[in-house]
Amino acid sequence: MRSLQGLKVTVWRAYSTAKSAPVIAAKHPFKVQLKSGKLYPWCSCGHSKKQPFCDGSHRKAAPDLAPLRFTLTEDKEAWLCGCKQTKTPPYCDGTHKQSYVQECTQEPNQ
Repeated sequence: MRSLQGLKVTVWRAYSTAKSAPVIAAKHPFKVQLKSGKLYPWCSCGHSKKQPFCDGSHRKAAPDLAPLRFTLTEDKEAWLCGCKQTKTPPYCDGTHKQSYVQECTQEPNQ
């Protein structure tokens, strides 16, 4: 368990020796309302059609990547990363503003 912005957050993640790199799903973050106690699967591969959350697309498009599953201890409005390049997953850290993200023409393989 880790503390983020004064909230206790529990994160579950399937670790693997990832060979695939995530694709940029969006060049902006997603504003979401999160409920305490609910398990959320944040898409880490960029292929989901239900961004920023996982729809299982990674199983076919990037089988060595898994969603980051997390839950909060209290309700919260948050900005979740859409570019999949954040250093603070699942939260946006502003990386989408970098030129290498904004100039990218890569599209998710869906």
